[in-house]
Formats: sequence, structure tokens, C-alpha cells
Amino acid sequence: MLSVVIPALEASAHMGRTLQALMVSGGADEVVVVDGGSEDDTRERAARAGARVIKAPRGRGSQLAAGAKAARGDWLLFVHADTVLEAGWAAAVEAFLADAANARRAAVFRFALDDGARAARLLEGLVDMRCRLFGLAYGDQGLLIARRFYDALGGFRPLALMEDVDLVRRIGRGRLAILDVRALTSAVRYRRGGYVLRVARNALCLGLYFLGLPPRVLLRIYG
Repeated sequence: MLSVVIPALEASAHMGRTLQALMVSGGADEVVVVDGGSEDDTRERAARAGARVIKAPRGRGSQLAAGAKAARGDWLLFVHADTVLEAGWAAAVEAFLADAANARRAAVFRFALDDGARAARLLEGLVDMRCRLFGLAYGDQGLLIARRFYDALGGFRPLALMEDVDLVRRIGRGRLAILDVRALTSAVRYRRGGYVLRVARNALCLGLYFLGLPPRVLLRIYG
């Protein structure tokens, strides 16, 4: 059984497309939306689409952990609320699940942005290189993992930021596969702040995290 877990906060503008991509394919046995205190109609939209909605303290780490705990599946797929999985994702996931060797491995999708700008294509290339060289995939690429493996690793920690990097580092590059399907993420944050500034800020936060700066402090820089 595959459970999809989606952390959400004020995600009404994106939730419809994200859930439609999951529901139409029929690949998910269960979709759990974990709301962190939205004041818009995020919860109502998710419920109308057929998702099970629960509440958790605000913060992706806390919300993801709560969603995993509430989910019933023996496989978990974590997806951000503003990320739409490309057609064909269900077949790619099914093939990954069918291989018994993947019970102690995890998988992510290819990073993509819903922006036709050349800067978006350059960033996608850089992310692909980062993933293949260092095994550093972020949460906007999704994460597919067996529950037993997830539990053995300790799951998501309630971090204010970098909860995705924290878990992926415990998985390790050698146990992380990249599925040949795109996870199309909203480029609003990049367009609003500018690609160069946003990428530089992300890189700064990652570097400071590796140097030991607490995630709650990094959150102020991340913006």
C-alpha cells in the first residue's frame, strides 16, 4: 500500500493541481494532507479532492513526521503541496516498489520548475548534477521510501528547515535512486526574489547548515 504525505500551509492556490496529478493516476492508495494552520481553504480543497486531512504543528519537519505516523501504507511518498508529479509517476513508482532490493533504498524524482525561463533550465541542470554527485535531493523532488526503512533511519526530525537534507544524508547517496519522471514545482519564489539571489540564499543556508548553524536560525536567512 502506498501512502502519499503532503505538508501544507496556505496552499490553496497549488493544492488542486498537486492532488489531481496524484488522484487521476490511481497510483496512490491513500493521500494524507498535513496542514500546519492554514487560514485559507487548503483543508477544504484537500478534503473535497478525497484526501485525508490532519493537523500538525507548523513546520515541514513536524508536519512530515506527523503525516508519516498517521499514514497506513507500508510505502511512503512525500510530496510538497506546490509540486505536481508528471504523468507516468505511478508506473515509475510501481517499478521501484517491485524490486525487493529497494526495501532499503529510497527514490526521488527529477527536479523541474513551471517556468519557461532559461534560468529555470540552468537551475534544473545544477540540481541534477548536485543529486548525482552528492546525493543531495531536496523535498521538492519528492521522496519514496519503505516505511520500515524510514522508521529504521529515524524518520523526519521536527526541524524548522533542512529536514529534507537531514533525512537524505542518513539515506546516503548510494541508497538513493533518481526516477526518470519530473516533479514540477512552482517557481513563484524564484521569480519573486530573482533566480540568482534565491539560489545564492539557498546555497548559503546549506553551507551554514553543514557548519552547524541551527535550522531555526537558518529559517530567518532563508526567508
